Amino acid sequence: MENKLNDSEVKMNITLKTFYGLEEVLKEELVELGYSEVKVLNRAVQIVGTWRDVYFLNLHSRCAISVLAEVANFSIRNEDDLYKKCMKIDWTQYFDVTKTFAVKGAIFSDFFKHSQFPFLLVKDAIADTFRNKFGKRPDVHIKVPQVLFDVYINDQNVTISLNSSGVPLFQRGYRQSAGDAPLNEVVAAALVRMSGWDRKSAFVDPFCGSGTILIEAAMLAAGIPSSIERQHYAFKNFANYDTVLWDEIYEAATKRCQSLPCRIVGSDIDPDMIMKTRRNLKGIAVGRFIETDIRPFDEVKKPEDTGFMVTNPPYGERMGDNIEEMYSSLGDWMKTELKGYTCWVISASEEGFKSIGLRPERRIKMYNGDLECSFRKFSIYEGSKKAKNNNYDLDEVSETISDEEE
Repeated sequence: MENKLNDSEVKMNITLKTFYGLEEVLKEELVELGYSEVKVLNRAVQIVGTWRDVYFLNLHSRCAISVLAEVANFSIRNEDDLYKKCMKIDWTQYFDVTKTFAVKGAIFSDFFKHSQFPFLLVKDAIADTFRNKFGKRPDVHIKVPQVLFDVYINDQNVTISLNSSGVPLFQRGYRQSAGDAPLNEVVAAALVRMSGWDRKSAFVDPFCGSGTILIEAAMLAAGIPSSIERQHYAFKNFANYDTVLWDEIYEAATKRCQSLPCRIVGSDIDPDMIMKTRRNLKGIAVGRFIETDIRPFDEVKKPEDTGFMVTNPPYGERMGDNIEEMYSSLGDWMKTELKGYTCWVISASEEGFKSIGLRPERRIKMYNGDLECSFRKFSIYEGSKKAKNNNYDLDEVSETISDEEE
């Protein structure tokens, strides 16, 4: 029923959590990292691997929120059965009594009247196991535990895993400054991958904010893990933490580059945001290669004849009544300045998208935090015929934008 931590070669299920809509891009990333058998789940993907893979994926995955190492899997017949089954697990093999712990997860079962009660049962089983063996129990720390157990119950099936990441992996360690509505780092990394950017063509973000999309693009192009600056992972608190193995994996990762294989250019009309971007760039190895400028988007000139734009323009209450005007100007600028470019825009504003005046080739439903957004592709062709076919009247928007979500 359980995995022994003292065997570093033991095979186990490893689940990588992500945001809704990013499951396929996370699978694609894992395949690129060398994992051929990847199972897609709801807001997660799963592989079979060892503790070496757990360490490796915490460092190298850009599109995962956390890496879970399965330690137990069993079925229950009723509510009381959960505690009894958990008391058969030697929890003391996973962490020391001096470490704090917590139990969280997701429950989809009619066995439990209260969704939090299963976590309390597992917590009690862990505490009672330590008390029976050592005469004392570890403390619980709900907000920032040193060891976090993830419990997933679906009907009668129970899966318990160790969250080897601890705080979410989008806390990369490179962001020193952020604006009022920063783009999540995992989301930014996923946007760059979903855009189909070849990591060689010019890359532009005319609404760069504090620079998250630029940084994720540059780290990807340079082959440097996005979490290379991150110092803490929860697996360092586990009883089986292998310092030699972690050091080997970390030292093998690329940390520096002499140049980027492409130009990466960001701009923003707000001087404070560019200051934040530059502050963030100072802390990373690729920072000196990213070009930044204080400039409104419609004054930005494309750095090369062809390339990609991935951007997160303003939307919502902070835009007020100016949103349609701004998005209309964005569309005009894309049509005139970015011919030969593949452009991707993420926004939560349907009115804004309608105002762009271009037919999207593709749109993807996704979330930035709790906010539902759409990520849409616009190819700006050279030549009058294709350019004409890429335009539409605003009155025809309901016909030209498909309801199909990819």
